[in-house]
Amino acid sequence: MTTVTLAATEPARLAVDVLAVAVAAGPSGPVLLGPALPEDLRARVAAQARALGITGEVDEVRRMTTDGEVAAPVLALVGVGDPSPDPEALRRASGAVTREVTGVGSIGLAFPADDAALVGAVAEGALLGAYAFTRYREPRPAARPVDRVELVTPLAKEKPARQAIERADVVAKAVHAVRDLVNTAPADLFPAAFADHARAAAKGTKVKVTVLDEKALAAGGYGGLVAVGMGSARPPRLVKVVHAPARAKRSVALVGKGITFDSGGLSIKPAKAMETMKSDMAGAAAVLHTVLAAAALDLPVAVTGWLCLAENMPSGSAQRPSDVITQRGGTTVEVLNTDAEGRLVLADGLVAAIEEGPDLVVDIATLTGAQIVALGTRVSAVMGTEHVRDQLVSAAATSGELVWPMPLPGELRAGLKSSVADIANVASDRSGGMLTAGVFLREFVGETPWAHIDIAGPSFNEGKPWGYTPAGGTGVGVRTLLALLEG
Repeated sequence: MTTVTLAATEPARLAVDVLAVAVAAGPSGPVLLGPALPEDLRARVAAQARALGITGEVDEVRRMTTDGEVAAPVLALVGVGDPSPDPEALRRASGAVTREVTGVGSIGLAFPADDAALVGAVAEGALLGAYAFTRYREPRPAARPVDRVELVTPLAKEKPARQAIERADVVAKAVHAVRDLVNTAPADLFPAAFADHARAAAKGTKVKVTVLDEKALAAGGYGGLVAVGMGSARPPRLVKVVHAPARAKRSVALVGKGITFDSGGLSIKPAKAMETMKSDMAGAAAVLHTVLAAAALDLPVAVTGWLCLAENMPSGSAQRPSDVITQRGGTTVEVLNTDAEGRLVLADGLVAAIEEGPDLVVDIATLTGAQIVALGTRVSAVMGTEHVRDQLVSAAATSGELVWPMPLPGELRAGLKSSVADIANVASDRSGGMLTAGVFLREFVGETPWAHIDIAGPSFNEGKPWGYTPAGGTGVGVRTLLALLEG
């Protein structure tokens, strides 16, 4: 993985393959930000800006030779947009550099980084952008992520800056691990394989992993997980992942949807809609690696992750529309649509989590297509107990992830009434489907402070890469959850 080090050296003397400089979109043309470059080079950049297409707009990366005016042979001009960029703008810009400038050994970052928060943001972006999924093929040499990044800052020898770098490394490794899981083919990542990954990832740490197999799930009354997994030859699992520091005064439970492939079951999806359904376990992946990152950062809060793992397949043994299942805790659910399976496995996980009495619980899931209709592919939805919801919104703002608070209107509960069970898993009226799913989940949390994050769109990027976000799995959610735990 790419490494980031701090340097107090003047940018002109930095011995790297590419020197990256932040450029803002000023009212009269592009404006170079950060540590000063030699005046001759700055003048040449200004003179060639129009010809090279340098505007300073967000996500723009332009390269030019330096002709020996600085130690680096190539200069990369990276757009940050506003002349007073916030930490996320710098995070995104540094990620754009390392995502686009590949096949080199080293990159120097001459960005505004004169406090520890900015140092952390720039380093985190650079590490997040330097990602390649290599399980099935190695990238060609020209596409390999950079080996080493040197970040120019006057704080290079100060402890807060070094700590910011260390945190950025932990965060990026967690996000990369989630991306790898989401990008893995469903033939290779099924519930038992996911559980094995959790055990392997926790090996050598103080994180404890417990796995319930299909027999234990049936005996424990986990009717949602059992029912969703019935159609697959590869049975479900519930994985419990625990970070329990001795000095913890608060406890948080994280519950993740882990449908390793979602065909829709007997309520089968169109073929095109299945192409990205290997990503339906992104919530569970985010929970697993958030807990591991919390342990790596030695956060003084007890965190228990619950990974609700199943494969939703159609077969002669699959659950049927109109089946009635009994969730963990005794609530009966009429299953009217087998493609609304995520809420069934989450309900089991939420009940199990709340049985242990956490101070608050957060679930995260690729739950509804309605989330994409409402908020698009970059903004996650968060709903639940108001103060927990607001904490998550604040944590997301700190981390740089995009979320939007949504309501849980009480009148939507009427649409989930069933004539044969306590509740139906879908409403007859499809409007407000994202909110209805949240209302369903609320039935299983009682009085415990709770929030639900729907990451259906942001978890998997089907479009072009942008900023530090690659195509495919994005690793969304980890940074928000970590910021919540740190707060």
